[in-house]
Amino acid sequence: VQLVESGGGLVQAGGSLRLSCAASGSFVRVNLMGWYRQAPGKQRELVAAATSGGTTNYADSVKGRFTISRDNAKNTVYLQMNSLGPEDTAVYYCYADVRVSLYRSTENWGQGTQVTVSS
Repeated sequence: VQLVESGGGLVQAGGSLRLSCAASGSFVRVNLMGWYRQAPGKQRELVAAATSGGTTNYADSVKGRFTISRDNAKNTVYLQMNSLGPEDTAVYYCYADVRVSLYRSTENWGQGTQVTVSS
């Protein structure tokens, strides 16, 4: 299973970015997909996650500003980030729990994409 991310970059405070992550490879289905982030000197933290059925979960720090969505047909997850602030600066990692066979699932991570918000 491979997760390929795109959409990071440099943006001014108050601006927006949209991250995308597509899962590819041989698998039965993608279960949970989400985004984590890790700022310098800090632990990796959950930003948002979405089940294949559409249930979503957000970190308190991004509620009302970020929106996670999925295209199950494309095995792709998106993160729309609005009202970005310097505190959102981090490497963002895509995560996917993937059913690879009838009785086995694997946890998978993307390579990470840098998001930098200038003040």
